[in-house]
Amino acid sequence: MLRVGVLAYPGCFASEVFGVPDLLTMAMHVAGPESAGYEVSVVSPRRRVVASGGVTLAVSPLREVDVLVVPGFELVPGQDIDAKITGLAAEIAAIRSHTTAGKVVVSICVGAFLLAEAGSLDRRRATTSWLFADELARRRQEADVRPEHLVVTDKGVTTTGAFSAMYDFALELIREHSGAEVARTTARVALVDDARSSQTPYVDARLLPRPGNEFSRRVMRRLDQDLAARYDLAALAGAFKVSSRTLLRRFADEAGQSPLGYLHTSRVRRARHLLETTDRTIAGICTAVGYRDPGTFAALFAKHTGQRPSDYRAAFRRLS
Repeated sequence: MLRVGVLAYPGCFASEVFGVPDLLTMAMHVAGPESAGYEVSVVSPRRRVVASGGVTLAVSPLREVDVLVVPGFELVPGQDIDAKITGLAAEIAAIRSHTTAGKVVVSICVGAFLLAEAGSLDRRRATTSWLFADELARRRQEADVRPEHLVVTDKGVTTTGAFSAMYDFALELIREHSGAEVARTTARVALVDDARSSQTPYVDARLLPRPGNEFSRRVMRRLDQDLAARYDLAALAGAFKVSSRTLLRRFADEAGQSPLGYLHTSRVRRARHLLETTDRTIAGICTAVGYRDPGTFAALFAKHTGQRPSDYRAAFRRLS
């Protein structure tokens, strides 16, 4: 019997408290009464926990478990994370103690920030919601943050990507503890995708903080005005009355990338929109965003999104 404890705390997402236990319950039904099961409890150092949305959770005292799951909490870009986790010293201490004891610790989504505060991500690879991965890397430079990954396990600590990645973790746990066939059948019963491997196809760059200062943003706006135009560094520099070398240096200093790197990202973002919302051919979209060779375009698109254009359209097409 694998003992799984979910650490509830004020403001945590109730759905992330119960998402993993619910999928484990389904797995036990699929596996049958003769198989090794899961003993799941919702634990807390507090007597009373009110989750996000005002939902009061019934909790048990902290106890020894084999796997400690830390759910995420309500967070939007720009919010003060310190203010969100102020007062959670007891929970952070519990996470630290569990990690130090060599037991498995798992964070869901932005629950990774609590693991970071506990020092559990130091010298480990980790992930979190793609929307907050840069912030996690900035706050905890000792962690090796991999924003493209759905689930990362390193030396007994597991972190997951955004929200629904809790199911990807739960299926991995079921696969390890109950076998691949039980995990596969559980995924079918729950209508959960068990073949995902990356957050990258879901990233919406419009929601990410826009890098750079005024100079680089002006360059970005000019590049965005005609994505199909041929990239001409000398002409671009001339438009801003600087040398090519100066433009590259200033843009890199402000935006952390080259103008061509930004242009590729912007072209892929536009291509994603066209693949999702139009019935234009992939060759036509390739030309519309400035590439002459469909093979080159497909390779670049896959590098940015983790999927080839045809696979991306099949997964995200929004035409009625």
